[in-house]
Amino acid sequence: MAEFIPFVMFLVACLTLMAGYPVAFSLAGTALLFAAVGTITGHFDMAFLQALPNRLFGTIENTTLIAVPLFILMGVMLEKSRLSEDLLESMADMLGGFRSGLALSVVFVGALLAASTGIVGATVVTMGLMSLPTMLKRGYSPAQATGVIAATGTLGQIIPPSIALVLLGDTLSSAYQQAQLNMGIFTPKTVSIGDLFVGAIIPGLILVLFYCLYIVFFMRPVLATNTTQVTMTKSLSRAMRNLIPPIILIVTVLGSILSGAATPTEAAGVGAFGATMLAAFKGQLSIGRLREVAQSTTQVTSMVFLILIGAAIFSLVFRGFGGEEIVEQFFNDLPGGVVSATILVMLVIFLLGFILDFIEITFVVVPIVGPVLLAMGLDPVWLGVMIAINLQTSFLTPPFGFALFYLRGVAPDTVATSEMYRGVVPFIIMQLTLMLMLSIWPQIATWLPALVYR
Repeated sequence: MAEFIPFVMFLVACLTLMAGYPVAFSLAGTALLFAAVGTITGHFDMAFLQALPNRLFGTIENTTLIAVPLFILMGVMLEKSRLSEDLLESMADMLGGFRSGLALSVVFVGALLAASTGIVGATVVTMGLMSLPTMLKRGYSPAQATGVIAATGTLGQIIPPSIALVLLGDTLSSAYQQAQLNMGIFTPKTVSIGDLFVGAIIPGLILVLFYCLYIVFFMRPVLATNTTQVTMTKSLSRAMRNLIPPIILIVTVLGSILSGAATPTEAAGVGAFGATMLAAFKGQLSIGRLREVAQSTTQVTSMVFLILIGAAIFSLVFRGFGGEEIVEQFFNDLPGGVVSATILVMLVIFLLGFILDFIEITFVVVPIVGPVLLAMGLDPVWLGVMIAINLQTSFLTPPFGFALFYLRGVAPDTVATSEMYRGVVPFIIMQLTLMLMLSIWPQIATWLPALVYR
């Protein structure tokens, strides 16, 4: 029965989370409870927990994770200063002459906002409040409007530079080194957050292209008769004034990382400073807004690092019960080898995406399965991109997708939940198609990093 303890511990942690307890305390509390019972029964050695201070100190010393609060500050500043709202309005005016121009504007602006925040809830809520009423007035059906907004809100999982990719890249880097050490390679290769950023660029652009093609060919809204059309010259000028600054900011942040001119942490500092300057130039940088941005940034950052502490305790206890060896043996015994193991892991991550956010999955699940899959020969960049798209699909899938919950909270009562479910189905199919393409042609994710860092 001892070999089932790690799986029981994982199940109890999931049930505790579903009961509504805070994530960090659920992970740490479950782990410590099982450690105490295991010590009494002789199945656990408390010496494993002696490594916890060193693990936490290593987290504090990890300069890469300093990028997290800086990227959060960048995204919150763009959101609170109404830069994203101005951008959406100007893009909608510029594309107003096209039948599906408003939906295309939502995708473009949502992609920029997702790239700057990477937090599904923030993007979905922001886009829902800004664009959903306008889309409904312009003749889009509730299913069409909510489908575009929810799908666009999940783009932050795959479009760099996002917090999701920062955390996933750091976790995969550790997992890749551990996998090589387990294989007897004592001069391990490294994989960086920049590698994952570059690997996610082409898949992210393909997904945005899929969305746009679907909107152009299959969305036919009935334009309202009282819609005022702004002249193309005026709308183009306004769009350029609102579009160019945030694009320059994101390109500067991402380009400095890809070119090697700056580390992700340094680039995140530039992004946070640039977003603050943009807010100042727009006249949106009041003392009250600065306080609001600082509070939001502190809350989200504290949540991330508290979950990281809980996950560190959980992983140590899981390892103390022999969980890693059990998982490795289970995967090695699967018929079909690495293909079956990868499919099973993706299915588990997809299902866990119904009850866990990307932060918990990144800190808890990836350290458990990552070293095993990477030791079986998977490319770390490809694996990271597949996990990101998988989570994106999970957050969009009814009836438990997080994006749908967030959008339901800001959508009017006249929009039925069933219409929201129906609206996201085409976008789920597109995301699954991209995952299938990556499975057949992994070069979609691995070619650009090999070219850039050759």
